Amino acid sequence: MSAAVTEAGAAEARAESRARIVGLIQSRGAIAVLVVAALAAGLVFPDFLHPGNLGDIVTAASFLGLVAIGQTFVVILGGFDLSVGSMVGLGTVLAAYAAPYGVLAALLLPMLVGLLVGLIDGLLIVRARMAPFIVTLAALLALKGLAVLLAGESLVIADPGLFGRLANGSWLGIGNLVVILLLAYALAALLLNRTRYGAAVFAIGGNEEAARMLGVRVERVKIATYCLSGTLAGLAGALLAAHLSSGLSSAGTGYELQSIAAAVIGGVLLTGGVGTMLGALSGVLLLGVIENVINQIGSLSAAYQGLASGAFLLLAVIVQSGLTRQRAA
Repeated sequence: MSAAVTEAGAAEARAESRARIVGLIQSRGAIAVLVVAALAAGLVFPDFLHPGNLGDIVTAASFLGLVAIGQTFVVILGGFDLSVGSMVGLGTVLAAYAAPYGVLAALLLPMLVGLLVGLIDGLLIVRARMAPFIVTLAALLALKGLAVLLAGESLVIADPGLFGRLANGSWLGIGNLVVILLLAYALAALLLNRTRYGAAVFAIGGNEEAARMLGVRVERVKIATYCLSGTLAGLAGALLAAHLSSGLSSAGTGYELQSIAAAVIGGVLLTGGVGTMLGALSGVLLLGVIENVINQIGSLSAAYQGLASGAFLLLAVIVQSGLTRQRAA
């Protein structure tokens, strides 16, 4: 009897160890891939690992990175937000209009509009029980049209002043956009992992009915999550306007899919309930590394960036599916 109990205990310990390893790969695998990709690029291109080039990568990825924070919350929740790309474009236009009234106005106006869009999306999804795909796709089209009506193709900020320095300046030798991005991810990680709201997001994504039975206010959490996504997309648009000194109705095109891709590459499951902010940031930076490498090659068109990103996404989904089956086993 004791031998059987010992063997059963050993088998359980092995299963737990295997589950921990699988979970570690799911949550930290993107970081390892990012490091390997950066080191490989550094061997091929001597200037790749130069601090200036690495700073440029993070700066260029900062706008998508902010969008990916909100998208990560939404995907962990079990949904997705297709309106964020158009909200970035509209955010640049709104910021350009508000810039003459000061930095605070240029930042707050796009964020408040993004919050309103997220609120409407969340209410339609929760109260009207409409599919997130339909609701956020309709918002994508409406926001894109509104941006074009307000600005045409572009709207130049006559004198960006302090607003422009906010995006293009530096702090202690580090670009302001890099500081904003890292600070945003740190705060998002705390929100996701150290608050009741974050626990509720995981619970709903894992099993919505079980979460409801445990007393989680599912409707409120869903609405709040879409509001968060819209607000961050508006902030990304405002900062992009400051960076470019203009509002572009076409800005943010494709961010809705790229942000989902970054989250999935970073270990967030499309089925919901699993994901980390560090993984999402790794996915964003990995896409930035791919873009930078293609630019350094010079002879390749932007189409190769899409091919490479798509290949990474497909590989990530395949690996995540295998790891999920392992954990279930």
